Amino acid sequence: MATRSHPTARQLRLGVELRKLREAAGLTARETAALLGVNSTQMTHIETGLSGVSEVRLRRLAAHYACTDEALINALVALATDRTRGWWEEYRGVLPAPFLDLSELDHHATFRHDVAVIHVPGLLQTEPYARALFSYMAPELPPSELEPRVEHRMRRRGVIGQPNPIEYKAVIHEAALRIRVSSRSECRTQLARILELSEMDHMTVRVIPFNLDNFAGAGSAMAYVGGPVPQLDTVVRDAPHGTGFIDAEAQLNHFRTLFRKVEAASLDPEQSRDIIQRMAKEL
Repeated sequence: MATRSHPTARQLRLGVELRKLREAAGLTARETAALLGVNSTQMTHIETGLSGVSEVRLRRLAAHYACTDEALINALVALATDRTRGWWEEYRGVLPAPFLDLSELDHHATFRHDVAVIHVPGLLQTEPYARALFSYMAPELPPSELEPRVEHRMRRRGVIGQPNPIEYKAVIHEAALRIRVSSRSECRTQLARILELSEMDHMTVRVIPFNLDNFAGAGSAMAYVGGPVPQLDTVVRDAPHGTGFIDAEAQLNHFRTLFRKVEAASLDPEQSRDIIQRMAKEL
């Protein structure tokens, strides 16, 4: 199989999970390579996402690693054999790779939980709101780069608006709702959009008000994306150097707990709608 120059986040994740299983079994890459009849370099390429692996070989590895978690094995097989070329492929070479990786992650998600403190979550944003955010970047983006970013973000919203949407929860700090990222009228439209979405059965929107006592979670912004099995969940966090994808089990447990704490501190959905409605009337 040809070596990939730029593996996607999904391809990298498969390699990481196979390495975790090998290390848990106490085996070296050289020992595993001998089992498959490949050299250690090829085995390294598989575990770093530079090369794919067939279903037959993957199941042989799982048996050799004494992995009996059939749900996990089947999920890894799906990762290895998936040939989906989604709508995001139209942007390859146009947008940075993390944009495409996010779209692919959303496409395969079983649920998504967002915590937003400064900005409205991307999946809830209106087009003017998204354009205002991207327009504020430094150095300033030319239209040829700005418009694809806005269009891509609008298309990503399909995962919560398609016929079979994923279950979605958003916990949004009042700061993110009150900051006027765009004009007064556009911010009012943004709040109306959130209210509209919050009425849908698969959507839950909660607000953390300014006057909440004992809330030290201002640094909790995240997107927790559910995989086909818990081991394949992913946390996405924005950082000054770019978008980070987190998949270590200890970190996943940390962010699961963190989301539960933030969710418990927030207002219930009905109270949250009331506060958003009041904000919209103030604009």
